[in-house]
Amino acid sequence: MGGVPMETVSTAKSHGGVQGVYRHDSAVTGTPMTFAVFVPPQAANGPVPVLWYLSGLTCTHANVMEKGEYRAAAAAHGVILVAPDTSPRGERVPDEPDNWQFGTGAGFYLDATQEPYARHYRMYSYIFEELTALVAAQFPADMSRQGIFGHSMGGHGALTMALKHPDRFRSCSAFAPIVQPSTADWSRPALEKYLGTNEQSWRAYDAVALIEDGRRFPEFLVDQGLADPFLKTGLRPELLEVACREAGIPLTLNMREGYDHSYYFISSFMADHIAWHARRLAA
Repeated sequence: MGGVPMETVSTAKSHGGVQGVYRHDSAVTGTPMTFAVFVPPQAANGPVPVLWYLSGLTCTHANVMEKGEYRAAAAAHGVILVAPDTSPRGERVPDEPDNWQFGTGAGFYLDATQEPYARHYRMYSYIFEELTALVAAQFPADMSRQGIFGHSMGGHGALTMALKHPDRFRSCSAFAPIVQPSTADWSRPALEKYLGTNEQSWRAYDAVALIEDGRRFPEFLVDQGLADPFLKTGLRPELLEVACREAGIPLTLNMREGYDHSYYFISSFMADHIAWHARRLAA
């Protein structure tokens, strides 16, 4: 495997595979970046498919690693799972410490264009270009078979990346995604700070808008809890349902009675999502 500089923070054997945490200096964000990778036991026999998981607001790489309960399913289906961080971090990185919907932990998987955020808040390019190249160089990954999924802000990131790059991703799913961040109450202020006041530029990072503007993907799977406190004002899956129906994109939308926005919800259906991706990432 290649020579991209990378520090191993920790490794542990799990379900016959290896759960690792790694750190590297990012040229894209201008900061050190930490990420997690689970490599299943099947990788000992050659490259295996890659599944990217993007986390939500306030999270790091560690939330899904510690609470997501994905390793048994990833090992059973023989897929690598990569969990990036949600934003750049560090003393030089501009932030609003009292605002959990912006700044550290809230990169929204976009490339900021406005100062003082444009230098560091480039999570879209970081994941799609730099981290992808690092994973390809350092892990037994079959980069011709990639899927992507995520939660909340990360569900938004997964949907938008898949819609813009159907040539790279074979599969895409989401847990409680922000489907139209340009109009949602908890994302509009962030988009304005990162991208400026021209709302037309926001459409590049808005799943519903991308579909309206002609982007397509073969199919989506979405799980949403009906007891989610953000359902009506922040998430609004019905908007994605309408957009997909009008565009002819198959959408499986599971509305889960009694489930909220937490990892209790995500972990309940994680194995279902990994199995769904694995079928679509099969050789």
